[in-house]
Amino acid sequence: MRYVKWGLVISVLLLILGFFHYTLPQRDIVRIVNTEVRRVDFGANSIFWANSDTGADGTTVNRDVRFIETIDPDGKPIVYRNEDTGWGWPPYFKLDSSNLQAEARDLVSTSEAPKWVAVRHYGWRNEFLSIFPNAVGVKPVAGPDVRLFPWGNVVILSVLAIALIFVWRAWVQFRERTIDPLWDDAEDAMDAVDQKADQAKARARGLWSRVLGLFRKK
Repeated sequence: MRYVKWGLVISVLLLILGFFHYTLPQRDIVRIVNTEVRRVDFGANSIFWANSDTGADGTTVNRDVRFIETIDPDGKPIVYRNEDTGWGWPPYFKLDSSNLQAEARDLVSTSEAPKWVAVRHYGWRNEFLSIFPNAVGVKPVAGPDVRLFPWGNVVILSVLAIALIFVWRAWVQFRERTIDPLWDDAEDAMDAVDQKADQAKARARGLWSRVLGLFRKK
């Protein structure tokens, strides 16, 4: 049972870490080499795609999706999709994918005259499942060696930690004020029942002893 318990705990922790890794914003230093629009047919991987542009028909099984193609400082290609998140999840409230595509197109550069940018995004890249991270912002930077501190993630995780601490303290106080007294009363009641049962057993044994004594005298 101990292995089962630890297996469940590790599984829950991995799910939580995966959720945050997918949802929280990340930034890559890259060079944009192309932007395009592709017709995408959605299948089993549709949960990894955002909604269609706000105001468009979201019931179609395929639609045009904007893509931003980039190269990182090591020469590795990274492709981002550029979709509105609207008012859904994750709560980036991104409604300007068209504007972002124009900004990205304006920053296209070559290896001979590179323009380095920081692409803020969420999500994962998986070639087997054909899923792409969703770009939510593009910002020019000085060069490929720029290091950006993840202030957004620090703030989000700090607020979440404070909220969890608050919920934990509220639960502890509720337990101390409500559940523990009820549990103590229940234990006292059980002890009283056990005591009465012991007394009843003692009286029964005394009565039985007296009855046996009468038979022995006869």
